[in-house]
Amino acid sequence: MTDETARRIDEMEAMSVAELRERYREVYGEPSRSGNRRWLVRRIAWRLQALDEGDLTERARRRASELARDQDLRVRPPTGLEVQRPARRTGLRTVSGTIVKRDGRVPMPGSVITREYKGDEYRVLVLDDGFEHDGTVYRSLSAVAHAITGSHWNGFHFFGLRKNTGGKGGDG
Repeated sequence: MTDETARRIDEMEAMSVAELRERYREVYGEPSRSGNRRWLVRRIAWRLQALDEGDLTERARRRASELARDQDLRVRPPTGLEVQRPARRTGLRTVSGTIVKRDGRVPMPGSVITREYKGDEYRVLVLDDGFEHDGTVYRSLSAVAHAITGSHWNGFHFFGLRKNTGGKGGDG
């Protein structure tokens, strides 16, 4: 980073929110919808550095956009589940190389969960590694609920699956 860019970033610490919003307009060419001082300073500093040192390539931007759209990506096992070693018994599954206890709200693989929504009945087959609905396999019940409704839902809530159901749940 050049000395000039570092100086401009340091100057922002003494600016008011109105002045930061004006600076945002200058560097981005559009008004900011945010009035959060910290956010404005960080965004403007990032843009000044990008202009000074070079921005992301178009290929990197496209890839980042693709990754951001992948809603069902899970990189860690779900939190709060008890980790078991090394037995592979009913109710246990492998996630990222470790064996974790299956969520008790999810029926056993092979079960069918049904839900009536807006006058139509929807059937979901529970698989070992996901859920099948209408010929498509989804990684989560929330993704199935999203496919059905077009809006984001907690999958357990949408399908009426409660804690302590003893492995049962839904209508199937």
